[in-house]
Amino acid sequence: MKKYILISYIFFAVALMITACEKKQSNTMLQGTWKSKDANTSLKITGKKFIMDGDEQSAEDYFVKGDTIFTSFEGNQPFTKFVIQKVDESNLILLYPDSVVVNFSR
Repeated sequence: MKKYILISYIFFAVALMITACEKKQSNTMLQGTWKSKDANTSLKITGKKFIMDGDEQSAEDYFVKGDTIFTSFEGNQPFTKFVIQKVDESNLILLYPDSVVVNFSR
């Protein structure tokens, strides 16, 4: 009986370790340089940074959860939320935090 408990404990510990250390894939479709349809806003998304209007000094960290991009300046909270309404190879439609829809293209 003690062997069974020890083996199951080791099994669950290994399973927990594998899922915790698994690297999440970033959405490569989002990454790149985007221009709004009215050419007023530019957006650059890299593997780790979310840069609006080419201002590298105010680049924000971001992560994607579901269909929402959460950004924060230097890890500070609260997060700013951008909802992805549509994304493909050449088009990106974002719903800004103030409920304005902005269409981007590459």
